[in-house]
Amino acid sequence: MRKLFVVLLALVGMQLSAQDMVHYKRIVKELASSKYQGRGYAKGGANKAGHFLEMEYRKAGVDEVTLQPFKLDVQTFAGKMEMESLTPILSKGEGDGQDSSPLLWRGRGRLLRPGIDFSMREYSPGVKGEFPVYHVDTLNFDADKLFADLAKPEYQNCLVACEFWFTYKHRDVFSRLQKNGEAPNAGLLYTWPAPIKFFKAYASKVVDKPIVWVTPEAIEGVQRVRLNVDAKFLKDYECFNVISKIEGERHDSCYVFTAHYDHLGNLGKKVFYAGANDNASGSACILTLAAYYAKHRPKFDMYFLALSGEDTNLNGSKWFVKNPIVPLSQIKYLFNIDMIGDNNPVQYCEVSDEGMSAFPLFEKINAEKHYFKELHRGDLAANSDHYPFAMQHVPCIFLENENGDAFQYYHTIYDDWHHAITASYEPVFRLVRDFIEEY
Repeated sequence: MRKLFVVLLALVGMQLSAQDMVHYKRIVKELASSKYQGRGYAKGGANKAGHFLEMEYRKAGVDEVTLQPFKLDVQTFAGKMEMESLTPILSKGEGDGQDSSPLLWRGRGRLLRPGIDFSMREYSPGVKGEFPVYHVDTLNFDADKLFADLAKPEYQNCLVACEFWFTYKHRDVFSRLQKNGEAPNAGLLYTWPAPIKFFKAYASKVVDKPIVWVTPEAIEGVQRVRLNVDAKFLKDYECFNVISKIEGERHDSCYVFTAHYDHLGNLGKKVFYAGANDNASGSACILTLAAYYAKHRPKFDMYFLALSGEDTNLNGSKWFVKNPIVPLSQIKYLFNIDMIGDNNPVQYCEVSDEGMSAFPLFEKINAEKHYFKELHRGDLAANSDHYPFAMQHVPCIFLENENGDAFQYYHTIYDDWHHAITASYEPVFRLVRDFIEEY
């Protein structure tokens, strides 16, 4: 009978674990679906996702759900998104000793695919027209020669093409090429290896000239391109954090769980960034933690912050820190869970200064339970929603499972349900749960 009881107990444990995984997968798949259009702003996807999560937290059995509104400014690209390289047609003088330079350009030389061959820098304005392309000589780079070349008639109103990290290294030069009056170029083409990326971090502003991300293969040897890109700047766009509460036995301190539910939204009318890993995975994880603690009442109050505006430079967490619904000094520990949809056996984390005294407990639990091969602690950085809290001296940890098979799709159109990985969900869930039990 004792053996039977142990077996039944183990089966019940497995069933509960499996049910958590079923719940987790359902939420990730839903948030990554076309219904939410990448959980961005131009088509209202972020707010639709927020209302979905509000409903799910209520279903999970939490005691209280409130919406915390705030506003942000953001550049969006949900209209036309067209780019093509043009093929030269030689003049009639070709082959007879006369000038045979290209005079005309054939359209439909090669249509480039948004999200695959090219995307937009998040602070780029829209752009429409045909442009010559000037390829920067990075091996023999000379800034004076660059500006002299751009003054030549053949490069008037051109797009300057250069590898992104080279432009970053020489950003004092290339920042001038983004401004009207500094150089006669029409814009820039930043080359980035496939899969092409898209970002929103600096979308609260718009520079003077268009900037396009493009793969090296798509632009190699290209002399002229045509662009037709719509952009719309949303001023004071209204969004919200979803804040759920589970009451514990004590109310003098609390645990806080954060995960952002917004993502990159649209790139044109047809392309959207599903964000299954970033960050449907974290959003689903803290929702299942809420469901767990609704059934297993904690000693201390718990708050679950489904945050918006993270991909636009941590807007939601910054707003909460400035307008907390619970004193920040009462936060016993905060867990920020972002991009755990991967399979790296090494778990990446960042810890605030005030959270370091408890970090050995995380390491002890992980060593005993073998959830991950190790916990790799990186330097604290402004890369996710833990950072504004860390700057206000809140004890916190950031958990992100990076550099696994899914990480290559970060901020690309391939971060979708079809490429979703669930390997790190259960060990993260259990590591957090066990920490709270012992802390």
